[in-house]
Amino acid sequence: MISAADANRYKNATGPDLYALCEQASAVRDAQWGQQVTYSPKVFLPLTNMCRDTCGYCTFVQSPDSPNANYMTPEQVLAVAKQGEAAGCTEALFSLGEKPEQRHLKAREWLEHLGYASTLDYLQSQCEQVLERTRLLPHINAGALTKSELASLKPYAASMGMMLENSSINLMKPGQAHYGCPDKTPKRRTATLEAAGELGIAFTTGLLIGIGESWEDRVESLALIRDIHQAYGHIQEVIIQNFRAKPGTAMAGCAEPDLDEMKRTLAIARLILPPEISLQAPPNLEQEYGAYLSAGINDWGGISPITRDFINPERAWPQIQSLDAACRGRGYQLFERLTIYPEFQSTEQHFLVPALQQRVHGLNQTNLLSRGLVA
Repeated sequence: MISAADANRYKNATGPDLYALCEQASAVRDAQWGQQVTYSPKVFLPLTNMCRDTCGYCTFVQSPDSPNANYMTPEQVLAVAKQGEAAGCTEALFSLGEKPEQRHLKAREWLEHLGYASTLDYLQSQCEQVLERTRLLPHINAGALTKSELASLKPYAASMGMMLENSSINLMKPGQAHYGCPDKTPKRRTATLEAAGELGIAFTTGLLIGIGESWEDRVESLALIRDIHQAYGHIQEVIIQNFRAKPGTAMAGCAEPDLDEMKRTLAIARLILPPEISLQAPPNLEQEYGAYLSAGINDWGGISPITRDFINPERAWPQIQSLDAACRGRGYQLFERLTIYPEFQSTEQHFLVPALQQRVHGLNQTNLLSRGLVA
């Protein structure tokens, strides 16, 4: 691992310097992860698209005044989960706005109609339904949560996640990406990461780059993630996601990070973070798969055969055959994985409650059978 001071020297790396940086990151990846690159076959369940935050780049969130603002019903959740199960998915990704009922009357009315006091109560019930009626493993992405909220959800999810996005308080200022977003304060996001560690929750986090942060902010954010993981050992993967400008948002006219910016950030992430943390980049936000592999990633994240990316609906998921070809072209093999990585699945570590432990074991056996690795 390199220090923040060393990482800051690569701020403007390009050409041969960027190539050498990526070579260094790739060597670290290969030493830890070998020639295997992974992805998680998932189904995307956008439980509600209302939120109390108003990020400057987001099109997922709908105003209560919009006819598109809604909660999925239990019947809809189960129907989509069943479709995913039939298509060979193993992950049920629950993604939702943060505590919309605390800001919007319409959200409170929806919850009352569904028979729940809060969005998180409803989320728990739907994770439980998916566990009881499908073979899928829930992964929860519900934003910034308190320790007690995380504890209440842990029995119903194999893993959870929340993007740190960035640790810079400057993004909270007027005119910046997180202005008016109470759940995006660095203090609140950091507290969630730490609470997940205290509870032994296999966790995903990451950065959203190109939203107004500096290079130094990115390095500081990655160092913060590293330090939290070293304290608790629970961060299983880090995502580096590139901002994409969307019509109708406050940041519609902002410049997007180019490919060199992504490669530079990915490589530095690989070198700052402990090598056991999986490094991921979304393949539907940039089609230069080989460039991402050369920068040190070992995972493509969740990819769905049946549901779109509701966070970036304009960006279709890639065909698995395309990713496989890109991996083989670089000398790697593409494999499916579960939402919780193997290193977090042992009974001694207590990342999984017993019922989820049994589900994970069963899915692992099924995957081995399908690959002809067990009789």
